[in-house]
Amino acid sequence: MAEQRRDEREERRGGVEGAWDDLVATARRSVSEGLVVGTSGNVSVRVGELVLVTPSGVPYDRLGPKDAVAVDLDGNRAFGELKPTSELPMHLAIYRSTEATAVVHTHAVHATAVSTLVPELPLVHYMAAALGGPVRTAPYATYGSAELARNMLEALRGRSGCLLQNHGTVTYGDSLDQAYDRTAQLEWMCRLWLTASSVPGRTPSLLSSAQLYEVAEKFEGYGQRG
Repeated sequence: MAEQRRDEREERRGGVEGAWDDLVATARRSVSEGLVVGTSGNVSVRVGELVLVTPSGVPYDRLGPKDAVAVDLDGNRAFGELKPTSELPMHLAIYRSTEATAVVHTHAVHATAVSTLVPELPLVHYMAAALGGPVRTAPYATYGSAELARNMLEALRGRSGCLLQNHGTVTYGDSLDQAYDRTAQLEWMCRLWLTASSVPGRTPSLLSSAQLYEVAEKFEGYGQRG
């Protein structure tokens, strides 16, 4: 029995270490691909009842295995010496309210620009279906606040991503890859709309709800299936 418990602890530790490595790689990718500047974004991943999260104010290229930070779903520190991201309330709100296993928050420039202009990203491309429908903008609130987390959850209703007014984006998924892909797609759609709408004398054509619904159905069979 003692040996079984030891094996279980080793397996759990290995899962956490692997998840931390993936989280750091995702955070670094967000910088290298221009979705955040410096330490302005944050990433988290859920492992059982633990949430691994990027620490506050530490450049991602400096993070190593010993810098892992984890909290429980109530925000209590589970391990790690560094302070968790100030946006922890947003991450925990998503994990408590959805089946998400990963969350990515960025300050991507085009998406943040759109968040200052409209309450909802116009349906300029069918990839909006990958986020559950038209992407809403959560009303502004101070970063790290409970109010921001509440506003975000309302904007995420029926969606897997949203804009944060005068702030950035947040997306979630079943994996870090999926959450990251969604935030990258959201930034691309925002850039597309800004580009198209900037042409003098022209107005971008938009998709209808029916057209988006048709795409959402097609997505059900998209990609490789085992």
